[in-house]
Amino acid sequence: MGVILWIIFGALVGWVASLIMKTDAEQGAVLNIVIGVVGAVIGGWLMSVFGGSGMTGFNLYSFLVALVGAVVLIVVVKALRRV
Repeated sequence: MGVILWIIFGALVGWVASLIMKTDAEQGAVLNIVIGVVGAVIGGWLMSVFGGSGMTGFNLYSFLVALVGAVVLIVVVKALRRV
């Protein structure tokens, strides 16, 4: 994927993940993009650990993989903030 598609994809994934985790009010557009892109990397890594394929392009499967990674990232950040 090109850089522009990663930014758009990251924004969508980060926004949906923040809605699921109820952190949307705390995050802006830039943080949604960062969470989405980093979540895609984490999700791809998790899928490769469990034997699946990682990011395969701009499709529903990749969206779900990135969403799982973004939710995991938000959970870890929330846990670290409490400590």
